[in-house]
Amino acid sequence: MSQEPMKEGFEHLEMGRFEEAESFFKSYLADYPGDKTANICFGRAVGLSGEPQKATALFAELLKEYPKDFEVQINYNESLLWAKQYQAAKPLYQKLVDEYPNNFGAILGYANTLSNLKEFESALKWINKAIALEPENASAKTSRKYIKLGYANVFVNRQDYNQGRELLEEIFLDFPEDKDALLNLANLYLISKEVGKAKTIYGRYATTPKDSVVALNGIALAEHIGENEKEALQVSYKALEKVKNLNDSILTERTSERNIQALIWNRKFLKAKKQIDTLEQHYGQPNWILALKSTLGMYTGDIKSSLANYNTILENDSTSFDGNLGKANALFASDKIVPAYRAAFKTLDIYEDQKDALSFIEKLNIQHTPTIEEHFAYTFDNGKNIAFSSNTNVQLPFSTKFRTTVSYQYRSTENTLTLNKANSHVLLTGFQYKLLPKVNVKTILGLNNSRFMEQAYTQPVLDLKLQLQPFKLQNLELGYQREVQNFNADLIEREIVMNHLGMTYNLGTNINLGWYTQLMHTQQTDDNTRNLLFTSLYYNVLRKPALKMGLNYQYITFKDQVPTIYFSPEKYRAVEVFADLRGKIAEKTNYMVSAASGFQKVEDDDQSAIFRAETSLDHQFSKRLSANVYAKYSNIASATAAGFEFTEIGLKVKWLITKKPLFYKKIAE
Repeated sequence: MSQEPMKEGFEHLEMGRFEEAESFFKSYLADYPGDKTANICFGRAVGLSGEPQKATALFAELLKEYPKDFEVQINYNESLLWAKQYQAAKPLYQKLVDEYPNNFGAILGYANTLSNLKEFESALKWINKAIALEPENASAKTSRKYIKLGYANVFVNRQDYNQGRELLEEIFLDFPEDKDALLNLANLYLISKEVGKAKTIYGRYATTPKDSVVALNGIALAEHIGENEKEALQVSYKALEKVKNLNDSILTERTSERNIQALIWNRKFLKAKKQIDTLEQHYGQPNWILALKSTLGMYTGDIKSSLANYNTILENDSTSFDGNLGKANALFASDKIVPAYRAAFKTLDIYEDQKDALSFIEKLNIQHTPTIEEHFAYTFDNGKNIAFSSNTNVQLPFSTKFRTTVSYQYRSTENTLTLNKANSHVLLTGFQYKLLPKVNVKTILGLNNSRFMEQAYTQPVLDLKLQLQPFKLQNLELGYQREVQNFNADLIEREIVMNHLGMTYNLGTNINLGWYTQLMHTQQTDDNTRNLLFTSLYYNVLRKPALKMGLNYQYITFKDQVPTIYFSPEKYRAVEVFADLRGKIAEKTNYMVSAASGFQKVEDDDQSAIFRAETSLDHQFSKRLSANVYAKYSNIASATAAGFEFTEIGLKVKWLITKKPLFYKKIAE
């Protein structure tokens, strides 16, 4: 009967009308300031209406008056949860469950505290105790659902997908076809690249018009992960059409975002840019539009604008995943390796064990980890020459800017017709230094020791290169090389040294066209000179697998013609069409097939057909060990200094000497 005057206030609390409850109990306490129940209810109303610190202070005052009172203690503890002071609440709840081991409210509060502290294993144990006390309590089941969602995410980040999946599927026992569980399960399958399973889960999710749009957006992403870009775009168009019938601004934004992403994946850059501009006029520059502009810039080579947009995203939200990892990728594309590492580390500070960030760091590590590579090759030609070569190469990156190389090559050659034999030993050391981002200098110095029958000589060799990217989608290399000709025994005998001055230039575009050109002038120690032009216009037909087709043209001229010694026409021309296909056989096995055919004309001779082909298979045995087997054939006259048709088969083995770069600890500090 004494509670009857407060019935109205209780109803306000139960219905979530916290401001009305606060007003009611404040008025009630003006008449009855010492009423404990009214004070507790007032504190709850204050805290739940958005002033948790004030509620904590009110309950702290009550604790002075009722230090052992359970109701006051548990409400004080709960006010700390409202204020997100989980560390402070944990020992208080722990003490409470020790004193009241069978109290449902105390155990539930403790489980929620542990969950907020991401101590999911303990939280799950305690929430199960609470449900054992009240098996049908909806609040406890809801808490268990969110604990399992959080705990599953921990396993997904550890790439323990089976354990994560089991936890998510357990949620369906309490909440059949729960939407949150379905979305998390679909996301798990996306991360583990089980595209078919992800699409099935999205099919289960699509039970209402709104959920159907969410599902289609997810399926579009699944198709992208499955490398089916055209289907991803078609699905995104379906979602865009359906969302027009819904009055949901947030879902409309997300659907527009997915559609533009699909356009970018399909390299429809002009259309994507036009749609981004339209959205920008309507919405301004929220982070999701800035992210789209950044993605477009990354795909089109406009890295500078992408980086600026990612920085703006982080100014708006320093914890943005797209902003942090996107910035890391943009810095990497800008050849700013140390800042790229830092941005990736920051991403992991915010998103612990995040798979994409870990993969990005691993990619940087592989590029800067000391390696040793062994290359064996066996070559034979129609001039009765056979050759065996081995080359051992060690790379030691001491920083992201400076690396050294040491290599040793042995090559033995024999002509089975003349029985002439020769061999050569080449010892090289190299240095590579990054002067500026995308400006590298490479220097290789060494000695070539060659032996022909009883004769021997040693010649210095040198290779200098300046590599740079003057403009976006362009690569330029300028170089000088001093080379000793060692293709066969007869050439080794003559001790011919070649001094090459060269330039290579590659121009890429956003319309799948590309142009590659090489110019080279060679001065030889036998007083002969050679000029070479090779140019190739190519088109990227497919991205995955990568199929490139094009047209090659080659022109060579020698000052002196000495055909009995080596191929040296006054004028040589070749035109050929080519195709190059690269893709995956399995997750860790890649293939490459390349072929070209056309016509060549040597001086005034009749045209003759040419053909060349190469194929290789590359397998990654572990993160540190890979191997590549290859074979190639060519009958093009310019393929070797001797002008012979030749075939080569070979094996390359590469091993990462250390697990991480030598400088990794310093960068990771």
